[in-house]
Amino acid sequence: MKALIVIDAQNEFSTKGKRPVPNVGNAVHVIRERVAEARREDRPIAWVRHFNKPAESPAFMPGTWGVEFLPSLGPDTSRTSEQEFHKNVYGAFTGSNIGEWLDKLGVHEVLITGFYTHGCVSTTSREAIMRDLDVCLDPEATGACDMAHEELGTLSADEVRRSALLQLASMGARITPMRREKLAP
Repeated sequence: MKALIVIDAQNEFSTKGKRPVPNVGNAVHVIRERVAEARREDRPIAWVRHFNKPAESPAFMPGTWGVEFLPSLGPDTSRTSEQEFHKNVYGAFTGSNIGEWLDKLGVHEVLITGFYTHGCVSTTSREAIMRDLDVCLDPEATGACDMAHEELGTLSADEVRRSALLQLASMGARITPMRREKLAP
């Protein structure tokens, strides 16, 4: 069985959030398509939500607008195959009981979407690989931020996203963009 994992699709990554992602609109659109697809096919959906620890940055603080799911995203509570998981570390498997839930459902393959590609998406993907799950990633359903370091230089958000995806692909994750009908010329 295949499950969809949506990592940290929260307001903090919106243009008004404390961790804005340049491609958030496009990524959210594709995440919504992936959610609709999973619901049509009656596949499980794990909704992962991040909360910072009290001594960390003011982003992702419990009870704030930033921790809420982005508009029209979040679990459909009428479906027993959708579950919300909370974490306060990068990896969903380390920070929650998602692994046990997936095992109980007999899941052997996961499609991982969400934010940041280089942080929580990457860590969760690596954890899933270490659990012998087949990991798929839709590059259009992830997003990152610009990064800079005094010694290492800078990368644009798109370069950060692509670099993280390349690393995961080299570890065995499959890159599986959503197939869309092409419009006639």
